[in-house]
Amino acid sequence: MFTDRDLSADIAAVRDEHAPDALVLDCARDFETLPAAQAEDLALVTDALDPRSYPDEWVPVDAPELLRRYASDELTVGAPGDGGVAWTHQTRPPTVLVKPRLAGSPDAFVEFLVAEALVQVGLDRPEHFLGCFGERYRDLAEAAEGRLDPSGTYQLAAALYDAYLGLHTREVFADWTDDHPDLSDAWVDAGERLEPRLADLSTELARGETGFGDAAELACAAVKHGREPPTPFGALETEAYREYGADYAVRWAEKTFERLD
Repeated sequence: MFTDRDLSADIAAVRDEHAPDALVLDCARDFETLPAAQAEDLALVTDALDPRSYPDEWVPVDAPELLRRYASDELTVGAPGDGGVAWTHQTRPPTVLVKPRLAGSPDAFVEFLVAEALVQVGLDRPEHFLGCFGERYRDLAEAAEGRLDPSGTYQLAAALYDAYLGLHTREVFADWTDDHPDLSDAWVDAGERLEPRLADLSTELARGETGFGDAAELACAAVKHGREPPTPFGALETEAYREYGADYAVRWAEKTFERLD
């Protein structure tokens, strides 16, 4: 199921700097959330498994089953929206997993995704938004009640956490111009590709042409790539969010949904 990935000089250097102990593995099968039996196979290629669990009271009663599974003591690796690369601290050492869905993608794009995952691993922050929001996830769900269903709240939380991580990583990416120019170019290119989709996002949201969760994903990706997100997401482009994390995100959601009512 898992094999060591051959690393380019750039990726090896990024790993040495940000997550020197991390494994980078190619996966034989694609996944959103790694099936339990296959997750256990990680024990064959790592030193140990360390499943994370969270208190039941953090999870609303109507939350998606995947979130309940993630909060349990079952080893749960990966989540919808992770894309072609996932990472976990639930193994020792931490592991970056490259999925076969990336086969045929431009090499520069794949290289950047792997590099991004290694930088995120090096932050030593939760791999899932539940570990970041904690008990405040219920407050986020309450703020979104009537506007988003439980799956939409999950989507919003994942997007908000993506932006939060991005506020910590984008300075690293911006500094790659000299040392890792190809990775830097890939990061810039990804941001530029977002611009046409961001231009009319506020209008589309107001007209109901784009759902709030989908809009949040685009806007939070803009934050990650150093692009200015449109209203009402501009308030996430701030040092205060970087510093206060979940508390700031919940307050932003409360104010945003109040204005929309």
